[in-house]
Amino acid sequence: MPLPLVNSVAAWFLKKRIHQIELFLKYPNEVQNELLTDLLNEAKDTELGIKYDFKSIKNYNDFADRLPIINYEDYHGLIQRSLKGEQNIFWPKPIKWFAKSSGTTNSKSKFIPVSSDSLENCHYAAGKDLLCIYFNNNPESGLFNGKNLRLGGSKELYEENGSVFGDLSAILIDNMPFWAEFSSTPSNKISLMSEWESKMKAIVQETKSENVTSLAGVPSWMLVLLNNVLETTDQKNILDLWPNLEVYFHGGVSFKPYEAEYKKIIPSNNFNYYETYNASEGFFAIQDRNSSDELMLMLDYGIFYEFISMETFGSKNQKIIPLEKVEKGKNYAIVITTNAGLWRYLIGDTVRFTSTSPYRIKISGRTKHFINVFGEELIIENTDKAIQIATKKSNCEIRDYTVAPIFMKGKQKGAHEWLIEFKRPPKNIQYFSELLDNALKSLNSDYEAKRLNNITLDMPKINMANQGVFHNWLKHKNRLGGQHKIPRLSNSRLLIEALLKLNQ
Repeated sequence: MPLPLVNSVAAWFLKKRIHQIELFLKYPNEVQNELLTDLLNEAKDTELGIKYDFKSIKNYNDFADRLPIINYEDYHGLIQRSLKGEQNIFWPKPIKWFAKSSGTTNSKSKFIPVSSDSLENCHYAAGKDLLCIYFNNNPESGLFNGKNLRLGGSKELYEENGSVFGDLSAILIDNMPFWAEFSSTPSNKISLMSEWESKMKAIVQETKSENVTSLAGVPSWMLVLLNNVLETTDQKNILDLWPNLEVYFHGGVSFKPYEAEYKKIIPSNNFNYYETYNASEGFFAIQDRNSSDELMLMLDYGIFYEFISMETFGSKNQKIIPLEKVEKGKNYAIVITTNAGLWRYLIGDTVRFTSTSPYRIKISGRTKHFINVFGEELIIENTDKAIQIATKKSNCEIRDYTVAPIFMKGKQKGAHEWLIEFKRPPKNIQYFSELLDNALKSLNSDYEAKRLNNITLDMPKINMANQGVFHNWLKHKNRLGGQHKIPRLSNSRLLIEALLKLNQ
């Protein structure tokens, strides 16, 4: 397809879709309420639809009164049945794909259902909308004069009992429409390679002579790739190789820790960074303005939104509200009902609304402490269990610990830095470190992937705390007693730096 034709078709589609976006911006609550009615009607004859009598639900209050808030643990049994090929459990159309992501206490990995509706009307629709919004803000863009360098997950797709599962990015690439494949690099074959070192080399070889105009992928992985590109081609910066590169579409982990590194290797004040907010469960929000750190909530992707204020989250009095009742500046846990059969599902993310006209958000964290700087999605359940395994095998005891990231810098890989106060220290700290690392790999498939061959994450760095360091810090903060405790995990280094200074 000649590029001028691509540009003219794109221009026509952009204008049409921008009008649709303006509609949900003007009537957000009406769009959401109509969507909920459609989802209930679509699934009324499923197992869940019959159980909760979707047919008799007339409004949001009926819906909220009848269906419970659930998490993956609650859904695990239904998903296991669906994985084995049972259909019409929570969505009427066949569920063929499952996005594999980091695990819970029940299993090493979660398997999130992906329907044909969610592929087409959520994930791919979001990809098109991202381009629409970008072109609307940058009408002189030459994006379609070149190709988009995409960097997906490292896992292959696997098939069992008629179900296909793997990284969401692999599912998206495997089912990608022709228009997206035509304008993307590397090829599907290379994009879906599972061995990362070979994949990196293949991507560099295939893309170094392309006219790359945009990048798309997770910041931690993309930085590794771009550094490999510079090393292989012996260029000083990325723009020397790809002079028409104009935008990086990123998401998955916070961009802030990587921003300085990107600006070093892409030295241009005119270069654009566009953030997206998506997960295995769906595509939720898109940065809709140049040079902004706010994301516009997308309201017509087959996802009905509810929110729980973090002030009441987890309490007996927790209050669940629809979109129309959110308040600017407050932190909320997100609850979603989707066109892939998730009903009032708590995804574990928290957001803060920066605007309610239109609805714009910032991702504020997780409902639990976690580390997700490199896409490892490490949670306290993982680290507590890993500590338990490592201490038992090395015959030691611990009092307390905290973990923080060591951010990538130049060619230096990222890592996790631990500060551990032992009650009885291990005889060999290196052996303990290896036990801990291996335990984390066994408990969390995303951590395992990032540690593979040290591509993104190096071995954990273990610091032994002096006796009383954590107690003294709590005392200094006037937090002794009660429910006060040392935060186990953080995406920031503020706490660990303070503790390390105290530990000197």
